[in-house]
Amino acid sequence: QVQLVEVGGGLVQAGDSLRLSCAASGLTFTNYLMGWFRQAPGKEREFVASIAGSGGSTYFADSMKGRFTISRDNAKNTVYLQMNSLKPEDTAVYYCAATWGGRHYTFYRNYEYWGQGTQVTVSS
Repeated sequence: QVQLVEVGGGLVQAGDSLRLSCAASGLTFTNYLMGWFRQAPGKEREFVASIAGSGGSTYFADSMKGRFTISRDNAKNTVYLQMNSLKPEDTAVYYCAATWGGRHYTFYRNYEYWGQGTQVTVSS
């Protein structure tokens, strides 16, 4: 079966950086656009970024542009989220997700597969 496993979360201070990784198995990785979402307590799941199967195109939520980058290593079936200049409002559980095809969906219901999430906490 399909598994997505995120690692890399933790507790950091404002201004710090973190890199999240998501390893995928059980699917043909290059056929899937990969996305990152986040969810803070009491809030809806929010789109962060996505990357096409080839890695050739990316898309970001406006509030993440310039601070976050997304990349993938198709040889390792892994997608990454590099987060720089972290702010307390970035505190959330971060999830990776997969959707078949190449469209950069921002609505979480368009993604078929999800990881278990990794907690990112940014202290002020």
